[in-house]
Amino acid sequence: MPEITAVRAPLQACLAPARSMVSQGLLGLSRLALHHGGRLDRAIVAWRLAGPPGAPVVAALGGISANRIVHDADEPGSGWWRELVGPGRPLDTDRYAVLGVDWLGGVGASSTPTPGQRDFPAIDARDQAAALLAVCDELGIGRLHAAVGASYGGMVALALARTAPDRVRHVLAISAAHRSNALATGWRAIQRAIVRHSLSLGDREGGLALARALAMTTYRTRAELERRFPVDAGAGKGSPVFEVERYLLTRGETYAKSARAEAFLCLSESIDLHRIDPRAIRVPVTLAAIAEDQLVTVDDVRELAGRLGGPARLLELHSEFGHDAFLKEREQFAPAFRLALEGAAT
Repeated sequence: MPEITAVRAPLQACLAPARSMVSQGLLGLSRLALHHGGRLDRAIVAWRLAGPPGAPVVAALGGISANRIVHDADEPGSGWWRELVGPGRPLDTDRYAVLGVDWLGGVGASSTPTPGQRDFPAIDARDQAAALLAVCDELGIGRLHAAVGASYGGMVALALARTAPDRVRHVLAISAAHRSNALATGWRAIQRAIVRHSLSLGDREGGLALARALAMTTYRTRAELERRFPVDAGAGKGSPVFEVERYLLTRGETYAKSARAEAFLCLSESIDLHRIDPRAIRVPVTLAAIAEDQLVTVDDVRELAGRLGGPARLLELHSEFGHDAFLKEREQFAPAFRLALEGAAT
């Protein structure tokens, strides 16, 4: 475990309605040795804990664009997982305290590459799990009731179960597996190449916007895009502009305004570096796979389920939102949350 040298004063501590307390802060680590070699000196991990005092703590971990603000009752509509986390939702914040972190190497307040930095070390899902455990140590959380992760967060939850099985009762991994498949890695590699080429031309946002637009075609499904944007002859003078093109480019441009190229490269690579031996995971695991997911296929998750060393349950679901279903489908995922959270109590 990394050596803890300081805990910064909380950024915020306030009472929210209905018995819920919200606190957040920055944890300082003198040194964090990394799985792929190298280290982070004077690392910072940003965290946020929200929920009833004394309630079982659940770590909620999302994709590479997620942050520590999982749900915020004081600001309706905020929080990256607001569809599934909150009062009366599958992860009920009236019953559980929710712990979120900013990813190392991401766009939040945790340690991350600076603009133009090329020597930031490679980050593995195991390193994110170590940072999460350091936060738990500081907050006095000996054992998480559950780690609930989707996409990259699911990889981190699996890494946590592998490296510290005594620190988590149950894992729910949604649209996540023990490794990336070759096609998904290929898609992401092309996105990274676009970003690097753009950076070499001095364009910090253009390549990131195009990479995100391309990524959207892998997050969603043919059926959804066909329903929303039936292909027409295009519009406008000169080169035609298709509605699906307009949508994807707009999403990419919006993302590029709030993201940073170096952070995208770091965490995109982290996904493809992820490798966990399923046989070494003995913590009970609930897996949820989307049949239409192009990035983490049902076959990927079936392979994981069949090789896990401990108790495992697999739910195979359908959604036209594909890999992004975990952001959209509240009712679809409710059984998976129930199995994981109630199973952790037994």
